[in-house]
Amino acid sequence: MSHPLTRVLTLLELLQSNAGLSGPDLADRLDTDVRTVRRYIAHLRDLGIPVEAERGRYGGYRLARGYRMPPLVLTNDEALAVVLGLLAAERLGMGTTVLAGAGARAKIERVLPNALREPLTAMRETLFFTANAVSAQAPGSGVLLALAQASRTTTTVGIKYQSWRQDQTERDIDPYGVVFHTGRWYLVGHDHLRAALRTFRIDRIASVTPRSQTFITPNDFDVVAHLTSTLAQGPYCWQVEVMIHGPLDEIARRLPNSAVTLTAQPAGVLMHARAERLDGMAHMLASLEWPFTIHHPDELRPALKNLAAKLAEAAERTAEELR
Repeated sequence: MSHPLTRVLTLLELLQSNAGLSGPDLADRLDTDVRTVRRYIAHLRDLGIPVEAERGRYGGYRLARGYRMPPLVLTNDEALAVVLGLLAAERLGMGTTVLAGAGARAKIERVLPNALREPLTAMRETLFFTANAVSAQAPGSGVLLALAQASRTTTTVGIKYQSWRQDQTERDIDPYGVVFHTGRWYLVGHDHLRAALRTFRIDRIASVTPRSQTFITPNDFDVVAHLTSTLAQGPYCWQVEVMIHGPLDEIARRLPNSAVTLTAQPAGVLMHARAERLDGMAHMLASLEWPFTIHHPDELRPALKNLAAKLAEAAERTAEELR
């Protein structure tokens, strides 16, 4: 590490990873002396990278919070973690915009040395997922960050919201938490306009304005449980009630909690669900290893019989018939 530029970049990496390193600490890690460390600090400041120095027993050097992000220096493992995170976010539909994620990945890959860029490119091109890609509804990054901050500081916010009917309203919300679920971002909180607990899609929120008042989140309130329960009770064509004769814990692991409500009963587990199509419900029930009894709707019975007939036909089909 004899080249001064290499040491300056290494110093930047140390300051990004550690806050409050003293001059002797930095000199030891850079294999130089304290006077040279001060000169390297001056070089960073000349480049517009704000470095603060705090005197005293617990003082040291740290990067100041400036008006822009200073150049990042990533290790190989850190670069891999960032690229994989961006790829996963894109697959899950978790990003705020597709262009933002692709742009961030392109900037990182552009400045990487060949020894690291080529393996990361190979990883991106050969990485497969067991789950299908999610078609996401991207919220505005400013709206998302403002809601997260308000939830953390328990600050009431005013929002402009557009419903699925295209109705536009302005209301004050006590934001209890932000949830990402199956390609969409949701806000759960107390709605002052309706004086009740409500769930909002964040991609339909046009703006967020902090209010002066704060709130107290109810004790033991589970934001995720409330959201999944609310979505399971949404408007669907069919109301389904089935008694599944099996253990509650194992059944709960097999069925998505966003689609069903399970209640333990003496005879088994009572499942309530809503469905757009009964053939999909028939497939879900057929995938279970436990017997079940249909309470309603009766229209689910022919859907199951039709599925059973298709399975029986497939079981009898031979390879010769396909030639």
